[in-house]
Amino acid sequence: THNQSNLKKLDEFENYLSEIKKEIDEIEKFLTTNENFEVKFKVLPEDIADVVSKMTGIPLSKVVSNERKKLINLEKEISLKVIGQEKAITAISAAIRRARAGMKNPKRPIGSFLFMGPTGVGKTELAKSLAASLFDEAEALLRLDMSEYMERNAVARLLGAPPGYVGYEEGGQLTEAVKRKPYSVILLDEIEKAHSEVFNILLQVLDEGRLTDSQGSTIDFKNAVIIMTSNLAGKAILENKIKLNNNDANKDLINNTLDKAIHE
Repeated sequence: THNQSNLKKLDEFENYLSEIKKEIDEIEKFLTTNENFEVKFKVLPEDIADVVSKMTGIPLSKVVSNERKKLINLEKEISLKVIGQEKAITAISAAIRRARAGMKNPKRPIGSFLFMGPTGVGKTELAKSLAASLFDEAEALLRLDMSEYMERNAVARLLGAPPGYVGYEEGGQLTEAVKRKPYSVILLDEIEKAHSEVFNILLQVLDEGRLTDSQGSTIDFKNAVIIMTSNLAGKAILENKIKLNNNDANKDLINNTLDKAIHE
């Protein structure tokens, strides 16, 4: 009787084992015929990129596979949205590629540009298109209207209010934004309207690639693209005073206009 009981248990165990083997065979067959399902059991480079992107604020969703293709076709992609600004698009794209290749100055931003011309020629739109193409999101554009910083006491808002003043805990409008999104396009719109102290702040950013905010934190601008726009010389352009076939004359007129505006 005892032996019969053991034989019965053995038969049950063998049946159970055969069922498990059958299930394993079915799963293996399913995985071999459905490759897309197999991805769910693996951690891919794109998954790691998404996690790092969420933790650091650095856009990495398409960097893993499309970075080289994106850099090669950067001019074409921007030109789909911005018409008639080939020189500006080429200059920006070249700066981006130099930075990605490790050939830029490691102590300075990726690039700093001054776009001048009348309203409606695409200065701001170029900055928006660059942010969307380079960082895969329009939110990567940090736009500051310089007409809000015409007074000396308003300049402090860029770096943050001094200790003891209202808004000290909030940080600076420029420094806090770059701190949260170090990989971004910074658009300083209508730069000619800013107070002269703003240019002193920008000098440190363009030369050293960093700023110290009101709380003593050092903000890194080395992974940012800085674009300044201005309507200076726009009247001369509209009146056809700038000869389109003479680049030296264009530069002299623009430089003279800038010098006059800055020293005023």
